[in-house]
Amino acid sequence: MGKLGKKARKFAKKNLQSVYKRNRKMNSMFKKKASKKDKKDVNEDPTEDTTELSNVRETKVDQLENTSLDSIFTEYESDMVEDDSDSDGYLSEDSSLNVAQSDSDNYLEDNCCGTALSVQNKEMYVELAKKTKKLNRLKEKDPGFSKLLESYDKELGQLRNKVYADEDEMSNDGMQSVDGNIVINKECKFLTISAVNSWCRLVTEQQSVSALTSLLNGYRTACHYGVEPSYGHSAEACHRIQDSETFCRVLIFMLNEADNLFRGLLGLSSSNSRKEKVVEAKNSSKWNTLKPLIKSYLRSTLFLLNQATDVEILTFSLTRVRASMTFFVAFPSLLHRLIKTAVHLWVTGGGTLSSHAFLVIRDLASGFSCNWFDNCFMKIYKSFVGHCQIVEPAQLKHTEYLRNSFVELCSVDVQKSSSKAMVSIHQLGKILHQGLQTKKKEAVKNICSWQYISCIDIWVMFISANIRDYDLQPLLFMIIQIINGVALLFPGPRYLPLRIKCIQWLNHLSSSSGVFIPVASLVLDVLEHKIGKEGEKSEKAFSFLTSIKLPKHWLKSRNFQELCVFSAIELLSTHFAQWSHHISFPDLAIIPLIYMRKFHETTTIESFKRPVKRFIDQVEQNVQFVQKKRDEMPFSPKDQQSVESFLQLEKFSGNTPFTQYYKSIMDKAAARNIALNKKFSGVEYIANKREKVEVDMADAESDGGHTE
Repeated sequence: MGKLGKKARKFAKKNLQSVYKRNRKMNSMFKKKASKKDKKDVNEDPTEDTTELSNVRETKVDQLENTSLDSIFTEYESDMVEDDSDSDGYLSEDSSLNVAQSDSDNYLEDNCCGTALSVQNKEMYVELAKKTKKLNRLKEKDPGFSKLLESYDKELGQLRNKVYADEDEMSNDGMQSVDGNIVINKECKFLTISAVNSWCRLVTEQQSVSALTSLLNGYRTACHYGVEPSYGHSAEACHRIQDSETFCRVLIFMLNEADNLFRGLLGLSSSNSRKEKVVEAKNSSKWNTLKPLIKSYLRSTLFLLNQATDVEILTFSLTRVRASMTFFVAFPSLLHRLIKTAVHLWVTGGGTLSSHAFLVIRDLASGFSCNWFDNCFMKIYKSFVGHCQIVEPAQLKHTEYLRNSFVELCSVDVQKSSSKAMVSIHQLGKILHQGLQTKKKEAVKNICSWQYISCIDIWVMFISANIRDYDLQPLLFMIIQIINGVALLFPGPRYLPLRIKCIQWLNHLSSSSGVFIPVASLVLDVLEHKIGKEGEKSEKAFSFLTSIKLPKHWLKSRNFQELCVFSAIELLSTHFAQWSHHISFPDLAIIPLIYMRKFHETTTIESFKRPVKRFIDQVEQNVQFVQKKRDEMPFSPKDQQSVESFLQLEKFSGNTPFTQYYKSIMDKAAARNIALNKKFSGVEYIANKREKVEVDMADAESDGGHTE
């Protein structure tokens, strides 16, 4: 090897690892009172540091890849453990047993004597330990005494076995085995319509607690109708309904009257708030007696909500549950189950069922403590994100309803919701940052998904609904940056639906907040896609409204050309309509007009020339109108108050030419969307669904999910 040159030797002195190592040793000698551990760390190879740093980066990337949008709110991840999981809800029809059960439930629910009981248990344990020590000492001193105890234990064990055997024979007398299954055939009580009517009369006229107990047992049987009974309980709990008339009578009477009966027995007034009613109910002298009855009714109603499939029964039950919300709050374990059931019906139901389920959730979140709001928010957010994994055309309206109702729930407590929105938006930003930095297939796929898009959508709607009344500027600026980042990450023509959604979000935020958001460049990029000669319309089925990415066969079709042109006109019209009465509108419209004139000159498709020419004429006409009014104004641009009041009367009147033009454009767009919805709903959509899935799978295999 030849001699190194001057530059090579200089580079070796500064950059070789051996030089780094020697310099670190020299530096460590000058450190005061350096410990052995520090010296050991100093002598380590610097390559290990770089390896550790790279490992840290890799772990951070892996953590970002593994994070999901529905796992960020984990404060109320686990439901409350029920304190009555062994109970089946049956009430003993003996009043003394009712009082005893109420006392035990009161202890389990309130835990008011937990400290005293724990102290008593400790004292008993200490005494038992002392007696055990004395007994062991006696055994050691006197072997005969030890033999006497052993013989006594044997006799006691034989007596226990005999008693248990007699009990088993007695319990098997009322049962019959059929194919290995135990069936109760002697101790069951038949509920007849005459007995139910007499109980109802006693309850309504005389407020009989014993008759109410019998009715609640019959109501429990009706709610459990068609479900296999559990045989771990006594034969007294076995009831059978005679016919459908009895079933309907018990079910309807209890759902209609139970809440009013409990309130009458407790002496609750209907004027107080729900929080006051809970305190008033617990302070009532009859609470301990009626508590097991109320609990049985609530448990049975929850079981009915989880088992019933008829929409009318579920809707009516939810209405009555909403009326009895005060009693649910007295039993936290049952309230957790109610939230879970209501959220499930809100997501999976439709129409009136979802509406009534949401009313239960909203009343609970707004009428009681903030902890219940947090619980409702977490469950409804996770359910919404899970529902939005796939958005189908037939479920588009239901998905929009879920979004709007979620925004309504967030508006109940905007301060709490804004802090949770900050966490969610921060998570969206992390996922976007990872996609922009790595551009890996999985990272890009997480962003180009309906879950990610739906999360942006709900926070855009939340900010737009509340930004006028609350300080949500940090959320506004964060969500704008995320939307711009998504549009930047997917610039290709196949991602045109996603880009259009981004521009619509920005226009919506600008309109609701009054903040100018430049979107003209994003809109004009849509016209940069190759739009050549007029092609044929694609015959393959495709729903643009529920798609983020276009299939490849659309890029050369007439459908894609129309989508580019009409979307650009609609988005620019929306943007200009927000500022058509602003004093700076002539300056705002200069560059878009230049691009639109250029497109009008270059395109050869006559069906595109006419709408583009009309758009240019309307914008130029509005520019002349604003310019003329602006020249007449005597104030300077520094007079902010006069600038804000410029043309406000004309704006609120809505009679200007460009406002009328914008309304006509939006009416045509709405009609086109309705036609697309009809085309891809019902039988026609189901027939074309398989073809759409095959096209999407073929596209995913061909391009690997990368941006174009």
